[in-house]
Amino acid sequence: QFLGYEQVKSTAKILKIFIREEEIPIAKKADRIRLVLNQTPFYAEAGGQVGDSGTMTKPGGTIRIHNTHKIGDVFIHVGEVLEGAFQAGDVVEAHIDEERRLSIMRNHTATHLLQAALRTVLGSHIKQQGSLVAEDRLRFDFTHPQALTPKEWKTIEELVNSYIMACDPVKKTTMPLKEARETGALAFFAEKYGDVVRVVSVNGYSQELCGGTHLSFTGQIGTFKIVSESAVAQGIRRIEALTGQAALRFILERDSQLEAISEKLKSPVGGVLQRLDVQTARLKRLEKEVDGLRLELIKNSL
Repeated sequence: QFLGYEQVKSTAKILKIFIREEEIPIAKKADRIRLVLNQTPFYAEAGGQVGDSGTMTKPGGTIRIHNTHKIGDVFIHVGEVLEGAFQAGDVVEAHIDEERRLSIMRNHTATHLLQAALRTVLGSHIKQQGSLVAEDRLRFDFTHPQALTPKEWKTIEELVNSYIMACDPVKKTTMPLKEARETGALAFFAEKYGDVVRVVSVNGYSQELCGGTHLSFTGQIGTFKIVSESAVAQGIRRIEALTGQAALRFILERDSQLEAISEKLKSPVGGVLQRLDVQTARLKRLEKEVDGLRLELIKNSL
């Protein structure tokens, strides 16, 4: 049973312990193991969203969970015993890494806002072809026949940030698949959906079938910054972007680079482009003079 939509920690009973493919009766310090619990707050990797990490503890024992994935409907917790020993039947306190989960949720909710912005700016032909939602970045693949123009890039980025500043509520609703499709909810083409689905919607401009974890309000994203746009295959483009602190660090680093350039050019930041135009024109003039001198030298040597 997955509890992670509402809870970041819970008590749980260990049902099975594995090392590689072999079930073992007891796990000891330094063992690299896989655990199955009766219930868990850990999200298992699915739909492009990475799995949760965190800890499982009991008196005298600690397991560090590095990743969580699923085999069928069974959640597999991959980790290492840091202290003590564990066996099937033990009751543990399962606690996800909350800061990491929050960063992942920023990127997942931002991915939905990005798709909404792409469809608004570029058209309804935009369809998701793949994604990665990690704690440090997001990646979104979509159908589009050509590269984004600088104006499109800027407009999409500004629109996503306007959604964030609106601080709209992010609603999660469970409903029959047929009803979800009738409401116009978008679905990722490669995902398999059951008869009952979870729909994540934001103020009418974003509505998607999604089993991932999300923020409560768009404003929790903080800020959004596209860092690259490229081709993946014919007719498929890829955007990589940052949110929250990662986006802020990226922007501050760009500011630092611009300040370093302005210092080298001995020009205020606001005059850097004008200074570069002057320097470029001067360089071209000097190159032309050098070419002329070379020609004179060649003539004189004949």
